Amino acid sequence: MPAAQHPTSDFAPLFQPDIYTENDAWHLAPFFTNLEKSVYVPLIFAPELIGALCSRTSRAAQDLRSIYLKEFIQPFVEPTRDAKDTNETWQEKIKHGEALKAFIAFLHQHSLEELFANPRARSFYVKWLAEYGDDSIAQMAGVHLVYTGLSQVAIKHIEDQRIGLAPIEKSTRYVNYSQKIRGQYMYYTDPTMKDLGLEETYRASMDGLFSAYTGLLPRLSAWLQEKYPSEKPSVVEKKAFDALRGLLPASALSQVSFFGNGQAFEYMISRGGAHPLGEIRWAAQRAQEELNHIVPSFLRRLEKETAHSYQEYLAERGKRLEPLVSDTLKPLVAAETKPEVRLVEYDPDGENKIIGAMLYAAPRNHRSWEDTVARVRGMGADEKRRALSAYLKGRSARWQKIGRAFENAYLRFEITMNIGGWRDLHRHRMLTHMRQDFSCFHGYDIPREITEAGLVKEFASAIKPVEDVFNAIHAHDSYLAQYAVTLAHRLRFMQWQNLRSLSWTTELRTIPEGHPDYRHIEQEKFRLVEKIYPLIAECLLVNLGEYDFARRGQEERISRKQQELSP
Repeated sequence: MPAAQHPTSDFAPLFQPDIYTENDAWHLAPFFTNLEKSVYVPLIFAPELIGALCSRTSRAAQDLRSIYLKEFIQPFVEPTRDAKDTNETWQEKIKHGEALKAFIAFLHQHSLEELFANPRARSFYVKWLAEYGDDSIAQMAGVHLVYTGLSQVAIKHIEDQRIGLAPIEKSTRYVNYSQKIRGQYMYYTDPTMKDLGLEETYRASMDGLFSAYTGLLPRLSAWLQEKYPSEKPSVVEKKAFDALRGLLPASALSQVSFFGNGQAFEYMISRGGAHPLGEIRWAAQRAQEELNHIVPSFLRRLEKETAHSYQEYLAERGKRLEPLVSDTLKPLVAAETKPEVRLVEYDPDGENKIIGAMLYAAPRNHRSWEDTVARVRGMGADEKRRALSAYLKGRSARWQKIGRAFENAYLRFEITMNIGGWRDLHRHRMLTHMRQDFSCFHGYDIPREITEAGLVKEFASAIKPVEDVFNAIHAHDSYLAQYAVTLAHRLRFMQWQNLRSLSWTTELRTIPEGHPDYRHIEQEKFRLVEKIYPLIAECLLVNLGEYDFARRGQEERISRKQQELSP
């Protein structure tokens, strides 16, 4: 059956809802649009509370609704005094619990959906947003949306949207991906695989990846513990997760939470509503269904006929260009043999423009832009260095952002690296990021730890069948083939960013706690900048060191900070 003939529900990812007792469901149900579906909107409007819950997404294997019950409801409605409780904290528990029980009882009489469906506010948005198109007012309110399981293909499609959405997803560093649901590993299978006669082969290759991941975890952990006997087992486990994440496929299912304003969610749904991949269409439909419970007026325009034509325009852009690629860009693939960073475009006058921008907006200067930059061009290196030093004086840490003057010079990098590391760089949104489809065309990386532990054969043996399946699917559908790619496979992408954006990404992603895959990429970007903008490079707080363990000592640092912040 062609993809277009499958009902959207056929594209739902693997999911098994948690089972709650009647008492637990009573306490939990008022705070979510549902308890039994894989997509939902939390009805939690206390910023600290919803922020704390969604922040658990990255390190939690469990459904966030279960976490909310166990960590934010049960300790208060069914309190028990533990050794850490002082008289004051125990009384706080009791007081909060009594208020929470009364609030839950009230919500069973008057649901949050009912309470927040203010007729006047709804009519305001229907009139000014849906009818008059005043988009700015849709930026004035936001809501959270959670997917219990989406593939990396679908998540990265959504996260390609830079503005208005804040995502946080399940981490491959902190969560073991060897879990199963109803006896199946957690990966996505598009129903059109069966139509192509490739479902059985596809499943066998995916099961092979997860079996290898599961089997190699204890072996690699044991080798790492022996090599680094002073490291805590919890640190060694994270190192093993990091090294083996390359075996996870782009079809691997992850929990992901989004916070977005009304305009952003409307665009997210429009981008996915007619997408060639059924999973992404399903994700868009389910988002609209759940968000309609709480912000229907924000999504009213999606019901218009013009919205459907807009969705088709967005979705079919790639298909419209595909024939041109075949006709004009042969050969289609130029294979890479290693990760690389290339500076393919920059402004030779960039340093002068950045220093010029500093002086342009400085007190008492009222000269034109052209005149200011012309005078900077006539300055010597020492004088330029003095201007930079004055502008950045007092900046001693990377979290202290540099000024807007650094936005006046842009660079274009083309990068080839493994998808696992790319995912971390993809989070940076203050730049133009354009990527190609996930593929097996550029080879894959084998982590150093896998080689040193003597596990290369098992690692490579698990990937080979995936590449065969990728090629078979790609012959029919290049979009669909992306599911048969691992996080170890390389991706080619482009970054167009100014020096202010570059300072943030290079300084952040070269810290000792970072993964070596992206640390090496950002270090190489810095070295390239150093060659063309030496004065600017002197100002950046980039770490060029090498480290055996990412996140080494982090647990101790967090513990010390918690003690310092404790009342």
